[in-house]
Amino acid sequence: MRVARSITGNPTDADDLVQDTLMRAYKSIERFDGRYPRAWLLTIMRNAQINRVRRKRPELMRDPDVTLAIVANTDSDAQTPESAVMDLTFDATIEQSLRSLPPQFREAIHLVDINGLSYNEAAAVLDIPVGTVMSRLHRGRKLIRNDLTVDAELDGSHS
Repeated sequence: MRVARSITGNPTDADDLVQDTLMRAYKSIERFDGRYPRAWLLTIMRNAQINRVRRKRPELMRDPDVTLAIVANTDSDAQTPESAVMDLTFDATIEQSLRSLPPQFREAIHLVDINGLSYNEAAAVLDIPVGTVMSRLHRGRKLIRNDLTVDAELDGSHS
C-alpha cells in the first residue's frame, strides 16, 4: 500500500491501484515463476499505473519512451511542531531534488532507497540488469548529493 501511495500520491487512487494490481496478479498467477514475488507484484503495479496514466493522458500513448514519474509521498507521524517544520523543509528540499532527476534515476532510487527493494528485485521491476540498477543508483545519488551541496552553499552565502 505504501508503494501504491508513493506512486499515485493519492490514497484513493492507491486503493484502486492495489485492487487493480491484485486482480491482474490473480489472472496471471500461472505465468509467475515463483522467484521474487514482491518484485513481480511491483512490476504489475508499475505497469498498471503506467496504463492508468496513459488512459488519462492519451498523448502519452504516442510516446513509447515515456517513463512513469515516481515521486515519494511521505506520511508524517506525530511530532513536535518544530520537528514537523524542519522535516517539511528538509523533505521538500530532498523531494525537489528527487523530482529534478531524470526518470530512470528517480525510479531506481525510489524502489531501492525509499521502498527497500533489493537490487535484484528493483532490476526485475524495471526489467533491466542488476548492474544498471546499481549504476542508476550511484548516478542518481550523486546528482542529489551535488544538488543538495549547491543548495547548502547558496544558503550559506546569503546568511
